[in-house]
Amino acid sequence: MRRAALRLCALGRGQLTPGRGLTQGPQNPKKQGIFHIHEACSPIHVNHVRDKLREIVGASTNWRDHVKAMEERKLLHGFLAKSQDGLPPRRMKDSYIEVLLPLGSEPELREKYLTVQNTVRFGRILEDLDSLGVLICYMHNKIHSAKMSPLSIVTALVDKIDMCKKSLSPEQDIKFSGHVSWVGKTSMEVKMQMFQLHDDEFCPVLDATFVMVARDSENKGPAFVNPLIPESPEEEELFRQGELNKGRRIAFSSTSLLKMAPSAEERTTIHEMFLSTLDPKTLSFRSRVLPPNAVWMENSKLKSLEICHPQERNIFNRIFGGFLMRKAYELAWATACSFGGSRPFVVAVDDIMFQKPVEVGSLLFLSSQVCFTQNNYIQVRVHSEVASLQEKTHTTTNVFHFTFMSEKEVPLVFPKTYGESMLYLDGQRHFSSMSGPVTLRKDYFLESK
Repeated sequence: MRRAALRLCALGRGQLTPGRGLTQGPQNPKKQGIFHIHEACSPIHVNHVRDKLREIVGASTNWRDHVKAMEERKLLHGFLAKSQDGLPPRRMKDSYIEVLLPLGSEPELREKYLTVQNTVRFGRILEDLDSLGVLICYMHNKIHSAKMSPLSIVTALVDKIDMCKKSLSPEQDIKFSGHVSWVGKTSMEVKMQMFQLHDDEFCPVLDATFVMVARDSENKGPAFVNPLIPESPEEEELFRQGELNKGRRIAFSSTSLLKMAPSAEERTTIHEMFLSTLDPKTLSFRSRVLPPNAVWMENSKLKSLEICHPQERNIFNRIFGGFLMRKAYELAWATACSFGGSRPFVVAVDDIMFQKPVEVGSLLFLSSQVCFTQNNYIQVRVHSEVASLQEKTHTTTNVFHFTFMSEKEVPLVFPKTYGESMLYLDGQRHFSSMSGPVTLRKDYFLESK
């Protein structure tokens, strides 16, 4: 379930090099499999992705028709496979899609993505990645004999997103590409990359891994997905990495601080931090003072409330996961900005588990907190919970983890309570974990056509 802690995501051959800090793009782009404009197959316009998804599932653009549309989907149960053995295998290139975000060639689109610092809103990119990931999975499971897909495909996990560039230009076109890289019985791993136009070439700026799950036509139970057959050593390595990622997620879950005590090294870390906050004048465990250039964790919080209107619904009439990620990211960015005292840049996103869907009409409570810092890096955790308008009980739906890099060195963050100490260790784990991803060259599928 881990993302490489700020690793190089240049899309070259084989393993990519892990590294500390914001990763840089290729030193010599023309030798790193950069994607040339004239090599491209026709990409989908970013505004048409959601339209295609509605067409695939038969969703209505009118909120008043959603009940009727979902009733019609019940008739698709007969198209669901009884087992995975009955489904034809697919290749990675069968699900390969390119999407164009023409910020440069269509200036009227730019304002939706523009920040006040004249960069691209990363929250909007998260929305686009979420929609693209779902569309890729529908392409993998396409049934040519059916007008609509009997599957309900939803985002289960954002495994990792790594940035190669500190900020993006709002005046140059952006291109997304992606494909299914691994499948289980009912789940799929999707690899996506993002490129931005520079000197007539699309250069890599982002690498993302999502995990999607297939459910039945009414989104009530699991459904089988088409198996995936790797066709080359590169694809076999990518599929193997998907298996390793699954094992890593299981192992990480089993060692969660919610289930197991911290390691001996982690306990020592917390105890040393505690001792460094004791007042030497009183020799009391209750008298606490902050070390120089430090902030209590409890003073690094920000909160927000969103009313989940129908406008933000997905094709299954729940709140769009990309909207949830955008709102969590923007609160995390504000938290990092307030804490560090300067403009932060997102470096990585990881381990976003969609635990429970958010219904239209819910009240969405977001709580953001700095949980770990090192040099000019800030690890921010955002907790999301919902309450219906009729009930007062709150239910956790998501926990988001964001790594930011500040323009200057930031204060240390110190926990006061045992609970905060666990948040600190969890943040440290997210920041410190590293792994080398496997991606295919950008021109791989173009060569195989």
